[in-house]
Amino acid sequence: MTILAGAGLLLIRLVIGISFAAHGAQKLFGWFGGHGLKGTAGFFDSIGIKPGYTMALLAGLGELAGGLLFALGLFTPIAGLLIAITMVVAIVKVHGPNGFWATQSGYEYNLMLAVVGIGIALTGAGVFSIDAILFS
Repeated sequence: MTILAGAGLLLIRLVIGISFAAHGAQKLFGWFGGHGLKGTAGFFDSIGIKPGYTMALLAGLGELAGGLLFALGLFTPIAGLLIAITMVVAIVKVHGPNGFWATQSGYEYNLMLAVVGIGIALTGAGVFSIDAILFS
């Protein structure tokens, strides 16, 4: 793998991973304008994801851990899978009925994030990753 390819993978991992971790922090702690665990649990209950509190906790932990692991390039296949699973649930339970386009609250953006998670999980995190240090 070239240095440029590794830098490209690092850029993708950092932006997606940190963003995902921030969404987890919104759900868990109410940081960055989020509703915290109680608010997220209420929303989950309202859309039929029950029990809301447990599922909000799992979603928040999945996003936080998946995002941090993805950004670091550590256990990248697991991190990519956590991102993809979270986005598939978001598509099925929230965005899918609205159609494709994100401008209409559709699943466009969620699908892209899921594909990035799966794509990086399949290709590997690149040379600028903890996986490369530990498993090369």
